[in-house]
Amino acid sequence: MAAALTLLPGAAANAATSICSSQTGTSGSNYYQMWTNGTGSACMTLNSGTSYSTTWSGVGDFVDGVGWNPGSNKTISFSSSLNASGGTTLVSLYGWSTNPLVEYYVEENYSGSPNTAGTYEGQVTSDGGTYNIYEHQQVNQPSIQGTTTFEQYLAIRTSPTSSGTITTQNFINAWASHGMNLGTLNYQILATEAWGGGSGNDSVSVSTSGTTPPTTSAPTTSTPTTGAPTTPAGGGSGACTATYTPVNSWTGGYQATVTVADSGSAAITGWTVKLTLAGGQTISSLWNGVNSGTSGSISVQNASYNGALSAGGSTTFGYTANGTASTPTGISCSST
Repeated sequence: MAAALTLLPGAAANAATSICSSQTGTSGSNYYQMWTNGTGSACMTLNSGTSYSTTWSGVGDFVDGVGWNPGSNKTISFSSSLNASGGTTLVSLYGWSTNPLVEYYVEENYSGSPNTAGTYEGQVTSDGGTYNIYEHQQVNQPSIQGTTTFEQYLAIRTSPTSSGTITTQNFINAWASHGMNLGTLNYQILATEAWGGGSGNDSVSVSTSGTTPPTTSAPTTSTPTTGAPTTPAGGGSGACTATYTPVNSWTGGYQATVTVADSGSAAITGWTVKLTLAGGQTISSLWNGVNSGTSGSISVQNASYNGALSAGGSTTFGYTANGTASTPTGISCSST
């Protein structure tokens, strides 16, 4: 399976726009992507901001789709028709996160043999289907941050379906239960991908339930509804500070990042952040740290790989939570 390369930005596209080369842009209020490795032919027709069709022939690899930038854990409804022969074709919820850099797929409909490379981690049941979970490391492969090494998280439906609902949070939780944590969500699309010389055509439409997060810029570029990011003084005996920043919010949940910085003149070897969530808030997933507790007063210790910070250095951990977004109280940081 392919990783999306750095793409040429595209202007806002009108309905019934045909795109046959690598680019990204907006259609209506939604994000779209077309990426192709240049082998064979693949063309995407934007019917609207939430609907597209694709034709391909003798293709090496392409990924296209419509969705959101940034993505979130919102619940997605989709319908698709797929006609393909030769190679492999997937219709998936597809996206990326950063910190850590992860490429992820929730594979709903497919023709041919989905890629099952990597480590089989188990199964999750969601939205009337059973999905096999895999983790696979891509070494020196193209990514949204250039050629590098990153993880792929896969959830492959055992019985493909042409339409249905994707409760995204269920897959975030399932991956996290195996130590497969997502970071800050980048773009997210209901994607068609084909590789291996096949030919075919499909059509896909998508919608969401609840409130859709902003789609034209990262939430941190505008004033969050819950107040500006706060930078409380570091607590405990160590020279570290913890800064809370809201990242995204939707009906019934939100995403946040906490930056941990060494504010002293000497290096530290570990850190612990303490904070108190408001009533009704519960952490559903957390990455780049190890949490104790999921509601009320919680503490988060560094992961095995990000505890050591040089003077002036920093790292981040992030989490998604259920409940109405608000800034936690009592934020403090101690170091060792």
